[in-house]
Amino acid sequence: MRQATTTTGGTLLSTTDRLGRRLIQLYAGLALYGASSALLVEAGLGLEPWNVLHQGLAELTGLTIGVVSIVVGAAVLLLWVPLRQRPGLGTVSNVFVVGIAMDGALAALPEVHTLTVRIPLLVAGIVLNGVATGLYIAARFGPGPRDGLMTGLHRRTGRSIRLMRTAVEVAVVVTGFLLGGTIGIGTLLYALTIGPLAQFFLRVFAVPAAPGGSTVVATGQPRRAILRR
Repeated sequence: MRQATTTTGGTLLSTTDRLGRRLIQLYAGLALYGASSALLVEAGLGLEPWNVLHQGLAELTGLTIGVVSIVVGAAVLLLWVPLRQRPGLGTVSNVFVVGIAMDGALAALPEVHTLTVRIPLLVAGIVLNGVATGLYIAARFGPGPRDGLMTGLHRRTGRSIRLMRTAVEVAVVVTGFLLGGTIGIGTLLYALTIGPLAQFFLRVFAVPAAPGGSTVVATGQPRRAILRR
């Protein structure tokens, strides 16, 4: 039996090669996402919304921010049950890989104190986050637990995805800030730039869809639901 192939830009790509590329993109993207979040933590100029909450909970509990990210991700995934969301490989992997990579990167990074170092760290963290987001979304193995929460609430309530995302992220930012999470210019810069960055890198890392679909990827993930992240 011949292996299924597809032609993209004159290149013949087998089904096995395509799956291998998608898996590499998935785990590279999730690992880089954790590393980019660590850069933002070290910069100390403001975190992305969910990590404001994770950092606040880490301050409260004494756990590392990566462990808190894993616990929160697992808790959010449980909320998928009443929302009737179906997780994919990428969903479950997201819960664990991002938190582990974040803690690993934080352990390896030296402490920084001067703005001449913190500002480049902030910019590098945001850009790397856009690269990571493009990688793991383009792999098409299902949304992350937090992204799936937004789309699930959208489907169950009939409210717009933008409204659901805004409401949830405002709630987690306020809660995280009250618990000691960091909000600053980095939070605003992240909010303004991550959508265009992710959209650009999503095109760069796009993988051609397999004929007839895939049995591994969770379908029905609106891209607009996650490109704000």
